[in-house]
Amino acid sequence: MPGTGKKSFRTVTIVYWLLLLYIIAALVWWFISLEIQNSQMKDFRVKQLNATIDSLALPELHRNEYVKINDAYRRKNFQFLGEGVIFFFLILVGAAFVYRSARRQFIQQQQQQNFMMAVTHELKTPISVARLNLETLQKYSLDTEKQKKLIKTTLQETERLNTLTNNILLSSQLEAGGYKTAKEELDLSALFNACIHNFQTRYPERIFRSEAEPDIDVQGDTLLLQMLINNLLENAVKYSPKEKEIVGTLISKKEKTVELSIKDEGEGVPDTEKTKIFQRFYRVGNELTRKAQGTGLGLYLCKIIAGYHNADISVTNNKPSGSNFTVTFYS
Repeated sequence: MPGTGKKSFRTVTIVYWLLLLYIIAALVWWFISLEIQNSQMKDFRVKQLNATIDSLALPELHRNEYVKINDAYRRKNFQFLGEGVIFFFLILVGAAFVYRSARRQFIQQQQQQNFMMAVTHELKTPISVARLNLETLQKYSLDTEKQKKLIKTTLQETERLNTLTNNILLSSQLEAGGYKTAKEELDLSALFNACIHNFQTRYPERIFRSEAEPDIDVQGDTLLLQMLINNLLENAVKYSPKEKEIVGTLISKKEKTVELSIKDEGEGVPDTEKTKIFQRFYRVGNELTRKAQGTGLGLYLCKIIAGYHNADISVTNNKPSGSNFTVTFYS
């Protein structure tokens, strides 16, 4: 399907450029035709002048009339040239605007198609795993340890499913203006540590480290801030090796700001993509070769949630490798 979309866009682009060249050619032909017509009109008026006024008998009058004819000829030329330049400029501006809009619409359409495929996969996987585990528990008499393992896996998949549905629903509500924020004084340190602890429980094979100052309070929506932290942690889990450490820090700055950051040791984000990754549906890499699953909503929601809390979110390179996502809250 992506190949078909690209082929269709390529065809539309070729037709677009052919039409643009035709319009420009028509404009040039229009200018040449007017120039020829103006030149013919000048020659006609000069012949008419020579037939009515003798240049030898009345040289001064003949010269004055000839100057008027030349002035009219030059004014017409300047008028045609000015109109042509203005039309040419307007055509180029309009063409650039149309092409940019069409290209943006095509990219957004491709991202939406990829989003639908990704959502389908992301929904199908946890449902299939949970169903298989429950059917296994129903059909077989397993020992206690195996039962606990299957139940734990099922809970992890349902949590993954819950995160995905929350992201989709919240994204729709925020865009439609249907979400009512409930800002209150909350202990961000406790919320941050609770999110880290939750991920340690969900991913016991991963290494999480929390460096949070105690008793950091902010004005915010508990659900939104929890989703912001969870999305950043989920992103770190998804794009960093299993044996590498994920570090979450929360500190209070002297400038009355609070800085929350999640660091991983994955491949990192290229400099050319550091601002794009916060766009809706945008994901790093090629859609056909990308290994990590996702919908392209997580970081987009993080940016929206940060904006709701008078905060900025950015990504920098972690040393020696990986990414450092930082959310700065301003009081």
